[in-house]
Parts: sequence; structure tokens; C-alpha cells
Amino acid sequence: MEKVVGDGLNHGLGSSREAAMRRADISRDGNGDAKFLIFMSGKSSTETESTKDLIGRELKLSNGSAIKLAIQSHDDAAQNGSFQGKLYLERLETVQFGRLLLWSPHLPSTQTFLSENFRAFALGTVCIADVQFQGKGRAGNSWASPLGCLMFSFTLQMENGRMVPFLQYVVTLAMIEAIANVSSEKDFPSLEVKIKWPNDLYANGLKIGGVLCTSTYSANKFNIVVGVGLNVGNSNPTTCLDALLQELVGGTSSFRKEELLASFFGKFEELFNIFINQGFSALEASYYQNWLHSGQNVELEEKLEEGAPVSKVSLTIKGLSPTGYLLAIDDHFEKYELHPDGNSFDLMRGLLRTKLPS
Repeated sequence: MEKVVGDGLNHGLGSSREAAMRRADISRDGNGDAKFLIFMSGKSSTETESTKDLIGRELKLSNGSAIKLAIQSHDDAAQNGSFQGKLYLERLETVQFGRLLLWSPHLPSTQTFLSENFRAFALGTVCIADVQFQGKGRAGNSWASPLGCLMFSFTLQMENGRMVPFLQYVVTLAMIEAIANVSSEKDFPSLEVKIKWPNDLYANGLKIGGVLCTSTYSANKFNIVVGVGLNVGNSNPTTCLDALLQELVGGTSSFRKEELLASFFGKFEELFNIFINQGFSALEASYYQNWLHSGQNVELEEKLEEGAPVSKVSLTIKGLSPTGYLLAIDDHFEKYELHPDGNSFDLMRGLLRTKLPS
């Protein structure tokens, strides 16, 4: 299933693709194809050694862009406002996820890069860019994101296809817990960031982030790239964590993307292990505590037949169905599974229902 934040990872939809490319100062080869540089660094030498054969090589993207890899402290290349890899790796405490860091000041899409080069890097590798101008979202939508967004993708594998749709819920829960964890560590007040089904993060009624999971199936395993976007320091086009924080405490208090990402992977690794070993039911109570929909009334518009008047049906959301869609009941306590119609921008609108056995 996919990750969303509006029409995608909607952190910087207010920025045009052309403006993002101008900011990035992209170089081009003799054929006019764009060239990008990715800097690699690892939590330990184990991670960097595993990719030494890739150093200096160029990896091509399907759009013709060339990606050149380099091993060095990317902090030497980073500019003011860029992601600081050294700080992130110092804070990271995981066994698998996030230990190999791929950073670029600008990429078309971290999701596309890892998807098209999945086998080139160890599972758990994270790719992060300061600026993206072809970010991937639901239904193939693209968007551009400015500085201030935390935008990253990482890889993993799963074997049980029936569990894959629930992965996005584990990711959104991990980000909620990461924000709370960093807030506690820095003595910030608690921020009311909640999950909007299926994969958005909301605060004060506004979207501030989202998740996209894309997968391919090979050799009895699902190869999954998880993309996450979070508005940290960019208040446009909606709002961001820093703006929410400053509304509560004033001044210039702010979150660091490096601390949020390190905390996210710590939380995700913990929750993912529970999920794989015990199923999503072990996380369900915590998920419901952090989503917006328990007891929410939704109104469906239906036509019994072509040409018939539209009738309205009121349902109450009770949780998630066994397949990962919304579970709801009507006034007669009949159970229904609700799923998107595939056409609505807001997935909570245009819902379709399927009656479940009593």
C-alpha cells in the first residue's frame, strides 16, 4: 500500500519543480542529462565496506539522470540547513535500520533511487535528500519539496503478503512516537500530532507529513521501499513541527531533523520486530490511541442502481478490519469494511463499503 501526505509526501507542494531544480544547481553531462552526487557514510565500517565497490560508479535512473556515489564525510559537503550525517549517526542506536546513510543535497526522488537500485545496498539503508523535485506520492503524483522537510526512504523485506498492508501503520506510529520521544528529551511540550488513515500525519487539522510504501515481489519476498516525509522547519504550504512548537513556547525553539530521524529508526526497529513476530494486533491499541478516527461518524453516498437518487448511509468507525481497511458499524450494528473508491483526493471521502459476516 502507499504512503501519502496530501497527494504524496506533501511536505513542500507549494514549491515548483523548476524552482527546486534552480535551487539545486544541478550539473549536466554532455548529453544534457542531470547528474547528482550521493555521499555515503555508515554507523560502523561494516556498512561502508559493504558498498566500497560502488564508489565512483554512476547509477542511472529511468529518467536518464546519473547518480555518482562517493564515500566521505558528507558534512564537509553540506551547507547551512543541510542534513548533518555525523550528528545523526552519533544519535542512532539500531541493529539494522538506518545504519548506512546515503545523503544528497538534491535528488529527483529518494523513493525512485532506492526502488531502482534496491539490491545495490544492504537492507535497512536510508537515503535522504535536502531537496527533492520529483518526490513520489499516491497514484504516481509528483511534488517538489524545499529545505526544512525531513524526506527519506529506506529498504526492508517481508515474506507474508497479508501483513504488508499494515506496514504503513507501523511506520506512521513510529514517527508519532519519535516526535514524542524527541520532545521529551528536549523538554518540549507535547505536540498533538495524530494519524489520519491510512498514512497521513496531521496537526491542528493540517497535513504535516505522510508515508508511502512501494513493493515488488521476487524470490518469495516482498522488496519494500518506505518513503517518509515530515514538515519540520518549513511552515508552507501547511504548517510544521517548529511552528507548532513555537506557538506553544514562543522564541526560536526547533527540532533537529537528525535527532528525529535517529529516534524514528529506534522506534521503528522496535515496533517492526513486534509486528513481524506478533502481528499488528500487538500494536493496535497504541495505534488507535494515536489516530483521529475512533468513534468518527462517516456518511457514505450510494446509488442502489443507475438513475436512482443518491441515498446517504451513516456509519461509525470502530477500528481496522482484518485486511487493513476501516471497520465500521451502522445503526443496526451490522459490520462493514470501508475502502477508498480510488478517485477521491481525500481517502476519507468517497468511501465504499462491503458488508462483513456477522
